[in-house]
Order: sequence, then structure tokens, then C-alpha cells
Amino acid sequence: MSDWIYAIILGVIEGLTEFIPVSSTGMLLLAKLVMGLPDGFWDTFTVLIQLGAIFAVVTLYFSRLWSVVIRLPYDARAQKFALSIIVAFIPAAIAGLLLHDIIKSVLFESPRVVCIALILGGIVLLVIDRYAPYPTRQDPLALPLGTSLVIGLFQCLALVPGVSRSGATIVGSMLMGVEKRAAAEFAFFLAIPVMAGAFTVDAWKSRHELNTGHTGLVAVGFVVSFLVALAVIRAMLTIVTRRGYAPFGWLRILIGGVGLAILSLR
Repeated sequence: MSDWIYAIILGVIEGLTEFIPVSSTGMLLLAKLVMGLPDGFWDTFTVLIQLGAIFAVVTLYFSRLWSVVIRLPYDARAQKFALSIIVAFIPAAIAGLLLHDIIKSVLFESPRVVCIALILGGIVLLVIDRYAPYPTRQDPLALPLGTSLVIGLFQCLALVPGVSRSGATIVGSMLMGVEKRAAAEFAFFLAIPVMAGAFTVDAWKSRHELNTGHTGLVAVGFVVSFLVALAVIRAMLTIVTRRGYAPFGWLRILIGGVGLAILSLR
């Protein structure tokens, strides 16, 4: 199979899983293992194509985000939202910078950790979806700074492959009384600086593994992840509104269980 096909497959997986709470990193690691792709460039590739998913969020929420940007100099509500994103972003940014090399060299080498994290995370989603506190906050643009900080601390759990950044953020949000759809949307907004930061750090640290021959592959993965993520974000919000997060919890358990079964046969 050619590298172009691998790039398309990984782009589809990234777009499908970046924003639903099933861990895009875990899915990409398992897919890379199944397809027998070597470490090095393909590890970097899976991080770089996340930028496509970022642009999907920016595209879908452009008018709302642009409204915040142009009102920042004078509008207290816009300023509070921007500050809440910064506060939620800081814990993961610090932890990511301090633990980047350990995470990539240890946890990223253990598909079994990914599968176990998928199963445990699925169980947590099922429990939280059923027993979360009654939601008192409906607007993702108006969360208190204390709530944002707790959400940011929960997001740090996603440094373990398989936990899911969006899943950890959503769980933290719901425990703090944020309504299900609002929790998903805040996770989308928070993804923009988090994923942009991860992209920048990984691109710089892995620059020696990239060359002009890789540009086309990254571009294909970027475009595919962007287009798929556009559709997935809309579909996810529909599912969450109608059925909550239970479907994603069961999906995580299924994928993690199948992964462990495959690993036991290797």
C-alpha cells in the first residue's frame, strides 16, 4: 500500500476521532500499529494533520469566534471568554512542555496502555452521562474562571494516549455543572490553542524528520482531516443533544476490547 493511501486513512481517522470523546491519538497509534507504519515521520504526521481538524472548528464557529475577537477591546463578556480559554489552556500547556519527551518515548510506545485507557474512559463516560450533577451552565462562552481552571486540569489527563482530550474536557465540564452540548462546544473552542500549541512544539522538535518529500503527504492528511472533521462535529452535536455521551462510551469500550484482543494474538 502506498504512502498516499496511508496518509488518507490516517487523515480520515483524525477527522473522525479528534472531537468525539474516543481519543484521536489512541486511534491513530493503533491504526499505525495495524498498518505496520514505522516510527519517526508517521508519528510526526499524526500530530501535524491535527491542524486540519483545528481549521474545521474555526470554520464552523467562525462568526461566533470573530465576534469575540472584534469585541475584545471593549466588551467584558468577550474578555471573560478569552480569559477562560487561557486559564483552561495553561495546565495542559505546562504539563505538555514538561512531559513531552516522556510521553512520546514511553506512553506512545504502549498500545496496551491505549486500549486500557479507552475502556476505562468509556466506563467513566457512561457513569458521568448518567449521574453528572444537574447542569446549571448552558453557555460555553460564559463559564466562570474557576470552572475553566478545573476543566483545564482535567484536560491534563489526555496527555496519556487513549484518554481523549475532548473526553477529559467534557467530563470535567459536566462535573462542574456544564450542560452536555455546551461542554462539547467548550471542548471545541479549547482545542484551538491546545492543538495549535501541540502542532507547533511537535513540528519544531521533529523538524529533522521532515523533508520536501513529506509535504504532499502532510497536505493530503490535513485536507482529509479537515473535511471529515467538518461533518463529524455537526453529527456529534446532534448525537449529544439527542442521546448524550453513552454511545461514545460504548464505542470506546468496544474499540479498546477489540484492541486488547488483537494485541493478545500478536
